[in-house]
Amino acid sequence: MTSGLPPTVRNALQRGLAIPACPLALTAKRKLDERRQRALFRYYAAAGAGGLAVGVHTTQFAIRDPKIGLFEPVLKLAAEEMTRADAKRSEPLVRIGGICGEPAQAVREAELLRGCGYHAGLLSLAALKTATEDELIAHCRAVAEVIPVVGFYLQPAVGGRVLPFGFWRRFAEIENVVAIKIAAFNRYQTLDVVRAVAESGREDIALYTGNDDNIVMDLLTPFRFVVNGKPVERRIVGGLLGHWSVWTKRAVELLAECHALVKERGAPLLRLSIEVTDCNAAFFDAANNFSGCIAGLHEVLRRQGLLEGIWCLDPHEALSPGQAAEIDRVCRAYPHLTDDDFVRAGRDAWLL
Repeated sequence: MTSGLPPTVRNALQRGLAIPACPLALTAKRKLDERRQRALFRYYAAAGAGGLAVGVHTTQFAIRDPKIGLFEPVLKLAAEEMTRADAKRSEPLVRIGGICGEPAQAVREAELLRGCGYHAGLLSLAALKTATEDELIAHCRAVAEVIPVVGFYLQPAVGGRVLPFGFWRRFAEIENVVAIKIAAFNRYQTLDVVRAVAESGREDIALYTGNDDNIVMDLLTPFRFVVNGKPVERRIVGGLLGHWSVWTKRAVELLAECHALVKERGAPLLRLSIEVTDCNAAFFDAANNFSGCIAGLHEVLRRQGLLEGIWCLDPHEALSPGQAAEIDRVCRAYPHLTDDDFVRAGRDAWLL
C-alpha cells in the first residue's frame, strides 16, 4: 500500500524513532516564548530525536482556542526549526502534527498540517465520544484523504475513549494509515491494537508506544499471534511520547539499546523498565490521576534552564501537592537517565 510519505520518511518511521511530543514554552504572562520554544526544538534535534510531534496533548490543546491563536504559529515555528535541522542531517526529521475535533475541524487541521509541510497527522478521536464505529471509521477516512494518518489510542483518563478490537481492525484497512500510537495505559487494549494490525496483514503500519507506564517493555516485547494458521509477530518499534520531551538524549540512547537487544534477542532490561516507569509516574503525576502531567514536564525543563517557568495556558494547571518532591526523588535516584550535562553544554547555543 502507498502511504503518501517520502520513502526516507516512511522507512525511518517503520524502523522506529524517538519522537518527543513537544511542550509549549510560555512567558510569565502566558504568551508564546518564541526564543525558548525554538530552543526546545533545537534541543530535540541535537539530542538525536527522529521526529517531532507538535500541536498534540503535550503542546496543550488550548492553543486552538481562537482567543489564544497559537496552533498555526507553533506549527510553523516547529517546521522552520525542523527545516533548519534537516539541512545538517542525512535523514529528515519526521514531522507529525496533532489533529482533533469533529470532522470539519479535523479536516481543516489536516489541510493546515499539509500546507505547513508536515508528513502525517496524529488523529485524536476524543471529541467523538458518542460516535458509532462506522462514524469513527468514516471520520478517519476523511482525514486520511488529506494527509497520512497516525492513529491514536488515547486513554479515557485524559479524555480518550475505549476503542475495541473491531475498530482497530477496520482502521488498519485505511490505506493512508502509516502508524499507530498506543497510549491506552492498558495491556489488554494494547494487545487489541497490535493484534488488529497483525491480522490485517499490514506490515507497513508502524507501531509506537505512548504507554508511559510501560515504555521499555513495549519496545522489547515481541507480540506474536496466529493468523490464518501461521505465527505472525509484530513489535512496537518506537515511541511518540510526552515523557521523551525531557531527558531526550537518554531516551534516544534507550531506544537504540532496545533495538540492539531485540536484534540480538537479548534479555529484557527489567530493572531499567521499572526505573523509567518510576520517573514517568513523577513527571506525569500518576498519584493524582495525571492532573500535573504537563506542569511536571515543564518543571524538569525549567530545572534544566530550557524553560523559564512552568506556566500553562490555564492558570490552574500546575504541579500537584507533593509532585515536586517526587521529581526531586527520581532525579536523585536515577541520574543515569537524565541528560543534564548535555543540556548544560548546549543550552546557551540553543537559546541564542
